[in-house]
Amino acid sequence: MATRGGVATYVRMMRDTALWEDWHIQHVATHRDGSAFAKLGIFAVGLAKYVAILIGRRPDVVHIHMGSNGSFVRKAIVTWLAKAFRVPVVLHIHGSGFHTFFDESPPVLQRIIRKTLEAAFVVVALGDEWAARLAEIAPGARVVDIPNAIPPGDAVAQPASAEPVHVLFLGQIGERKGAFVLVDAWAKLVAEYGRAIPARLTIVGDGEVERATDQVSTLGLGDSVAVSGWIAPEDVPALIRTAQVLVLPSREEGQPMAILEAMANGLCVVAAPAGGIPEMLGDAGILVPADDVDALAAAIARVVLGDDERVRLGNAALARVCERFDVNVVSRRFDRLYREATQ
Repeated sequence: MATRGGVATYVRMMRDTALWEDWHIQHVATHRDGSAFAKLGIFAVGLAKYVAILIGRRPDVVHIHMGSNGSFVRKAIVTWLAKAFRVPVVLHIHGSGFHTFFDESPPVLQRIIRKTLEAAFVVVALGDEWAARLAEIAPGARVVDIPNAIPPGDAVAQPASAEPVHVLFLGQIGERKGAFVLVDAWAKLVAEYGRAIPARLTIVGDGEVERATDQVSTLGLGDSVAVSGWIAPEDVPALIRTAQVLVLPSREEGQPMAILEAMANGLCVVAAPAGGIPEMLGDAGILVPADDVDALAAAIARVVLGDDERVRLGNAALARVCERFDVNVVSRRFDRLYREATQ
């Protein structure tokens, strides 16, 4: 089973940059989705491969993608092994819940988290807010802000006058990303506009797929809402190109790759102001409070019924990606970090 989520998407995109060839990067996987046994197996194999690389070729730098909980445990081991071999570490923090993970950890684990971050040559945060928070967690760490990245594309086509606007949710289906709030907001739209609202919603992701399907059925939304569950990463770009609006009303986020992928294709984005999302969007999207069904319904109606507004925001989002999040621009920042680490 393929690894799901933003980190895997990020690594795949970086493979296509000059950074990968210039630094002869070798990717070592330490996690994959599946059973506990499968996860343990891939970690053991990955760790053995990693140690062999440390012994055999002693890399100039190790770039580690770290999240919370189990990811922290795995990557802390990887970090301290690099330190034992005196290899500088670029520690790249992903995921929306790292600060919560730290706050809810016992004092002994908090100390381990702090020391692990401070052991790195540099800690990379996804946005100013995250950088400030990580600096509070580990005052002795050097923390820099480097955003997620993506190759910009062309703006998606808008639907013909007789076609519905395609609204897309892309992410883990559950409370945290606001999937069920979105379905409630869609029910409000249907109740207010009926068949007069020319739009359809597709919900894509893993997680509580059955609950979302049941909610759609209970609310009688089957004519305009489809829940497809998770799709393979290679199928995501084509799916995004079929949509005109991405909705992600999350309670907690980092810098979600789903939003970047949508922006890079000129989709209009409606989201909650969680984590780094306000910094990502700027004025190139619509922010609504998390868990506010009425505000979310109003925002979706605004961009579904307002063709000019939808196109304007989509074009602004694409321009913002070209300016701030282009994968080639971001990869050059990592090139500079790697060079600093090896001096």
